[in-house]
Amino acid sequence: MKQPSKKRIAILGSTGSIGVQALAVVREYRNLFDVRILTANNNWELLVRQALEFKPQCVIISNKEHYDKVFEALDPYEISVFAGNESITDAMSHSDEIDLVLTAMVGFSGLEPTIAAIRSGKAVAIANKEPVVAAGRLIMKLAAEHSVSILPVDSEHSAIFQALQGEHSPIENIILTASGGPFFKATPEQMENVTVAKAINHPRWKMGAKISVDSATLMNKGFEMIEARWLFGVDPDDIRVVIHPQSIIHSMVSFTDGSIIAQMSSPDMRLPIQYALTYPERLPLDIPRINFAQLAQLTFAEPDINRFPCLSMAIEAMKISGVTPCAMNAANEVAVEAFIQGRIGFKEIPTLVEKGIARAEHITDPTLEEIFMTDKTIREYTSSLIR
Repeated sequence: MKQPSKKRIAILGSTGSIGVQALAVVREYRNLFDVRILTANNNWELLVRQALEFKPQCVIISNKEHYDKVFEALDPYEISVFAGNESITDAMSHSDEIDLVLTAMVGFSGLEPTIAAIRSGKAVAIANKEPVVAAGRLIMKLAAEHSVSILPVDSEHSAIFQALQGEHSPIENIILTASGGPFFKATPEQMENVTVAKAINHPRWKMGAKISVDSATLMNKGFEMIEARWLFGVDPDDIRVVIHPQSIIHSMVSFTDGSIIAQMSSPDMRLPIQYALTYPERLPLDIPRINFAQLAQLTFAEPDINRFPCLSMAIEAMKISGVTPCAMNAANEVAVEAFIQGRIGFKEIPTLVEKGIARAEHITDPTLEEIFMTDKTIREYTSSLIR
């Protein structure tokens, strides 16, 4: 019997948490995947190790300062090496031998490669939420024009995607679950002196520093609401958030007959990653199974938008739409980076985001160029506020 051809994949951000776990899936099912492109921002040593193991056609290191080291390590193995974000975009535009692109880059920098991949007709498994937050309308419009599949990788959006398989009825509500982050039960006094170490210590998931801080402010959940709006074509008023500390239910969809379909599993990102890579097939995965008899309880609570103003701002930005989510994301990226660097306090993040949103010139239906200009302008403005 003829063996099925391998799925040819590119992993943008292969040294980050999502990228590393994606390669773990590939390692388990080497007969199904052919890794063609790997990219990283700064972690050149891990990128080299990954390249030596998976033998891609090329690797791209965004930080050009590391190019010589990566080239020297991989040149004997005839693996092409390029540098700079522009090389990632170029590869997405011109490589014809890619079936699926996993976008797992950090932040707005993933937008250009995502757009390039869609325009060149490549399916996109999207873990990089900021591009959808900033330019969701454009991304989904381009995907429709080029008949490109957008497969969600976030556990929440994967849960919704899975719940909708085989459904033909309209969605009544999308219910996004949130663990609540490390400060769900923190008092106002405890929130005054939040350290970086505490902010990135997520109770359920092991993630990079930026997304961990976004989870601590609940901005990440706000981003996910905006993502859900575009990925699933629902109105902002039909998306809700509920705090679910156990992280067993990853999200739910309710329908007009009162039915609610939830996707449940142990919290392990390999599941949504593998589902996106192997869709529409489900393959065995070695993660703990839920034992309902041993589960003490599943609890739920409303999010406190007074203690977590970033979520409130994201909800409002989603409703205003236009360039507002882009401005919010730009200000947030600058503020979070400043917090991680110890230049501002945790509670200054929402203050800076609010000022960044207010600074943006409202454009209802922005072009891609206007989105990039908004991002640049708000980054510069927010940076000027940090001393």
